[in-house]
Amino acid sequence: MFDSSSSIPSRTVDRSRWNESFYRRSMELPDELLIGAIDSHVHAGPVLNSNPGHQDPIQVAQEAAAAGMRSIVYYDVFGWASGMAWVVNRHVPGIHTYGGYLMNSCHGGMNPRSVRTALHMEEGCRFISFGSHCTRYSAERESTLVDGKLVPFKDAFPKFAEKELPVATSIPTDGTVTEELDEILTMVAERPQVYLNTGHVSVQEAFRLLELAEQYGIKKVLIAHPVRGRMTVEQQKEAAARGAFLEACLVDWLYPDVPRTHYYVEKEYMDMGAELGRHTNAVAWMKTIKEVGIDRFVLGTDYGIRAASTPVQGMRTMVATMLDYQFAPEDIYHMIASNPAKLIGLDD
Repeated sequence: MFDSSSSIPSRTVDRSRWNESFYRRSMELPDELLIGAIDSHVHAGPVLNSNPGHQDPIQVAQEAAAAGMRSIVYYDVFGWASGMAWVVNRHVPGIHTYGGYLMNSCHGGMNPRSVRTALHMEEGCRFISFGSHCTRYSAERESTLVDGKLVPFKDAFPKFAEKELPVATSIPTDGTVTEELDEILTMVAERPQVYLNTGHVSVQEAFRLLELAEQYGIKKVLIAHPVRGRMTVEQQKEAAARGAFLEACLVDWLYPDVPRTHYYVEKEYMDMGAELGRHTNAVAWMKTIKEVGIDRFVLGTDYGIRAASTPVQGMRTMVATMLDYQFAPEDIYHMIASNPAKLIGLDD
């Protein structure tokens, strides 16, 4: 067995190609930029059988290590990613992986006991997220087709409104916080290596979490997919100015938005509408990143399912895409290596 707790990339960064011009780029440049990179958003399972994965966590880490990447951060929608990362680190040399914890309804939603457990499992998780797909905001918007029209699950299926909406995570946008939320925020504040991840909440809820993080002394906040593509450029600039990191993933602009059971087991709860019209657009994302600035953006893939490429190939595609949009290699590296290292506590 291999203890990779102090491992570093076996390949060193070669910046000799970083001076290549836009019109004279080599095939190797994206590969060079992956050396030392961190994919801070990888889904490696377990996943629903209706939404099969591409690689298991060990295979993802092996491919990432072979590419010279520094780290992977696992998102496990249904389990304990910090435990999964521990297993990977025992068996895959040349890389050190981490996990986060998503407060999804299958774990009891905003459950302090589950959060405490995740923080103490092996190395402990590196982020606490307010959930994916099963936040109140997402649960009210994921939809099905009825007579050719998009209808939210909550309106199409009374059982969904009765059973799922009450357990969906939501953030009070004013007033006092619940006892559960207070306990969770306190635990995160006590651990400077752990960051608060907004998850799939609304823009208003994200700003409330940013405000609460300031009150509780939480040093690191990540605005997820800011937030699912609905945060304006000015709002992103405000969040960045207040010290938040902003996430941008390949899934946000290059992903097969097809009917998929993201989270719910029931066949009828297959999202047909990408949360009622959420659109992916590479041009808009690239423009936003340039306007807001690279210092607070963290890039990842959010890949892992079979319909997409492997996460490492996704990272390579993301780098190549940003080169196509004429981002400088050093700026790309800042967002795929330097910023995520600060976010997950590898570098000061």
